[in-house]
Amino acid sequence: MLNYKGLKGTYERLIVSEASVDRQVDALLEQHMKVIPVTTRASEPGDELILDYAGYCDGVQFEGGTAQDQSLVLGSGTFIPGFEEQLVGVRPGDQVDVRVTFPTPYHSQALAGRDAVFKCSIKAIRQREKYAPDDSFAREIGGFDSFTDMRSALKAGMQAYADRQADADLKLRLLDTLVADYDGAIDEAQVNAALEAEMQSLRAQLARQGLTLEAYCQFIDRTEVQLREDRLPDARKRVIRQQVLLEIIDTEGIEASEADVAEEIQRLCRQNNLTPEQLSAQLDEGAQRAIVQNVLAEKALECLRAYGEITSVEKSGEY
Repeated sequence: MLNYKGLKGTYERLIVSEASVDRQVDALLEQHMKVIPVTTRASEPGDELILDYAGYCDGVQFEGGTAQDQSLVLGSGTFIPGFEEQLVGVRPGDQVDVRVTFPTPYHSQALAGRDAVFKCSIKAIRQREKYAPDDSFAREIGGFDSFTDMRSALKAGMQAYADRQADADLKLRLLDTLVADYDGAIDEAQVNAALEAEMQSLRAQLARQGLTLEAYCQFIDRTEVQLREDRLPDARKRVIRQQVLLEIIDTEGIEASEADVAEEIQRLCRQNNLTPEQLSAQLDEGAQRAIVQNVLAEKALECLRAYGEITSVEKSGEY
């Protein structure tokens, strides 16, 4: 019988430092710049232009070379070489012909190495300026009455996140204590399925980066067979974790109520910045089962913590 009561563990609470809050404030100041219209001078490197353009080769407009209300920061290197430099010195309302030569190689073989003209209409010029960490920033960006209030709320949010992470880490360590000593029967078909799911996830991740599994294996000097062998212990561990949680769920008679599921859906909505309606439209039967399983698993982990002999410590460090 699985003995999951009385496990020893340490809740390591990271205390968010003022320096960590300072760094977060600096990051927010970098992310949220003042946008100031430029009307009394011509464009300069670093300015943001809002423009429409259409590209032509040999007098014929080519596909993919047209945009409206395009944002372009001069000097960013976003566009092909020679493009941005020709827009320094323009003013709103100007019509400019930008003449460039596409690089060789280029992602479009039909355009590689060809001369082109982009007919540009300059609609606006804007300058981005960093806010000062003051009440104005707090009101305009954070919706707070004062910068002091904003900073306090930011610190509280950071501390709450750190506490949730510490709690999740503790529960996982308690679970892995059981996993390390688990002597129950494991279905090898489940292990193989978990391994295959991980390999499929790796393939999808590599594909998003424009790579294949074969190219990745060459890069790390491993064969696919060796890669599978490397990942097999982790796949087995995941299956044992699931098995242990299922035994706790069964022993404790844990159930997922409608309220529990609704709360989990709300959490997923917040995490993914979706409305409940938007998330519901994406939930097939398998996803709905996964949500229920997440609720049950979290309740089982809460049991481990509640039954455990937990020591709490506070520590300082990087957030």
